[in-house]
Amino acid sequence: MTSTQPRATIVLIEDDASITFGLRMNLEAEGFKVEVADDGEAGLAAARAPGVDLVILDVMLPRLNGFEVLRQLRREGKTMPIIVLSARSSEIDKVMGLELGAEDYVTKPFGLAELLARVRASLRRAGIASARPTGKVHLGDIEINEGTREVRRAGQLVELTATEFDVLMALLNAKGRVLSREQILEKIYGVGHHGTVRTIDNFLMQLRSKLEADPQQPKFLVTVRGVGYRAVV
Repeated sequence: MTSTQPRATIVLIEDDASITFGLRMNLEAEGFKVEVADDGEAGLAAARAPGVDLVILDVMLPRLNGFEVLRQLRREGKTMPIIVLSARSSEIDKVMGLELGAEDYVTKPFGLAELLARVRASLRRAGIASARPTGKVHLGDIEINEGTREVRRAGQLVELTATEFDVLMALLNAKGRVLSREQILEKIYGVGHHGTVRTIDNFLMQLRSKLEADPQQPKFLVTVRGVGYRAVV
C-alpha cells in the first residue's frame, strides 16, 4: 500500500452501489480506512463519529440530501474536509456547495485518479500542522497560529475549515502583496487544478463572515478591484 496518510478514516456517503464499491476498493488499496453509508441520515451519523478525517459526500441522497448533511455538519462545528460529488455541474450548485463549507466539488462522471489525488491533497492540507512553524500572526484582535492552525478572535476560537485556513495563510504569507484569484487557487490546490475563480470569492466571503467585524466593509481581507485580494498586515 502506498499512502501518505495511512489509516486516515474516510466516510463515503453515496447511494450508487457501483460507485461505492469502486471507491471503497481503491481507497482501501491506498491505505485508508473507509466507512460507508447509503443515505443522508446514516451518513450524517457516520460523519459525526470521532476520528473522521474526511468525508466524500454525494448530493442526491435518499432521506437527507447531501447539501443538508453538509450544512448540518458545519453548523455543528465539524471542520474535516468534505468533498462533494454531484451529477449537477451548474455553477450555482458548485457555489452552493462551497458556501456551505465544502472543500472541493467534483462533478460526475469523474476520473478515479483525479478524485484520489484530491482526497490526498485535502488530507495533506488538513494534517500538516506538526510540520509547520509555531509563529503567530495578529490582525487587530485576530490571532492566527500557523503551527496549530488555530484562529482566535478576541480570544475566542474561530472554527475554520482546512481550506479556509489555507486561503487565509496564502494571503498572510504574501505579506501585503495582492494575489489574483488564480494565484490563490494555485497556492492551495497546486498547479493544474480545475477549480473556478468563484471558489476563491466564496472562501473570502466565508472568512470575512467569521473574522471581520463588518464583513461588508472588511479591514483585513480586502478586495483590490480588478486584481484580486490582499491581507492588510
